[in-house]
Amino acid sequence: MGEYSSITLGIMTLTVLVPDDEGMTVLAEVPRVLPVRYQWGEPVPVEAAKAEVLIPGKHPPGDELWRALPNLRLIQLLSAGADDWVGKVPDGVLLSICRGVQGGSTAEWVVAVLLSTYRKLDVFAAARREGRWERQTADTLQGKRVLVIGAGDLGQHLRRRLEPFEARCTMVAMNAREGVHGVRELPGLLGLHDVVVLMVPLTSRTRGMVDAEFLAEMRDGAVLVNASRGAVVVTDALVAELTTGRLRAALDVTDPEPPPPGHPLWTVPGLVMTPHVGGAVRGARSRSYAVAAAEIARYAGGELPDNLVRGEY
Repeated sequence: MGEYSSITLGIMTLTVLVPDDEGMTVLAEVPRVLPVRYQWGEPVPVEAAKAEVLIPGKHPPGDELWRALPNLRLIQLLSAGADDWVGKVPDGVLLSICRGVQGGSTAEWVVAVLLSTYRKLDVFAAARREGRWERQTADTLQGKRVLVIGAGDLGQHLRRRLEPFEARCTMVAMNAREGVHGVRELPGLLGLHDVVVLMVPLTSRTRGMVDAEFLAEMRDGAVLVNASRGAVVVTDALVAELTTGRLRAALDVTDPEPPPPGHPLWTVPGLVMTPHVGGAVRGARSRSYAVAAAEIARYAGGELPDNLVRGEY
């Protein structure tokens, strides 16, 4: 059970700080758990001194909250991304994410922007606004070769959704394994694919991974889709390629985010851009709490959560 397992063994009730009423309802059903409501950004209640688990409301807090939680042992996020938290968690405190919650909705966003791009939905929408009935031959997702960089939960959800469209997926992870290529093979893969989809976490290894050299290796007319984090892509390099018209792109995340007024991302051609909404769908919060409750139940039972962030995320 690991070095932290003794923390919870023998505990009758585990106090968990919860930021909203929905969480209170869900956590109240978990055995050996006492949920305590708190308001993010305000002083924590007296019961916080006993709390071993925190479900944060937003971004990492300051030192004042950590000092108010002397018994904190686990932070359970309601999101799948932890890049804002790595390096900001007190020593000895575990960090667990909601892996699996947003995979389906994020993959759905990727399929949506690819279909929109290939079927020229933006072109037809512009023609309608101008009162023009203009028929054009569009492209198709069928038969496209899609390189998915990130073979975890998100990538697997995407593969399952693309294959019914008769798209052919190649999966890439940091390290090669059966059926999955390693990132070292990217130079030989980029030019063979029509679409490159980014579904990786932001780490020191992925920050700026998609630079001018990376983009230059993509085939003419290819589409870059970023469903990970904005800083994975070097924005200036991407804007330069889009300006020439050689590549197209779809971004749900940007660097900077959001782009300031007058930034080239607002006007550069060949780009579909959405405001970080790939996982923002109805029911997402409920699914997040279902995963969080399962993680906390394991911890309350003396086990380590399944979705712990270990080392660099």
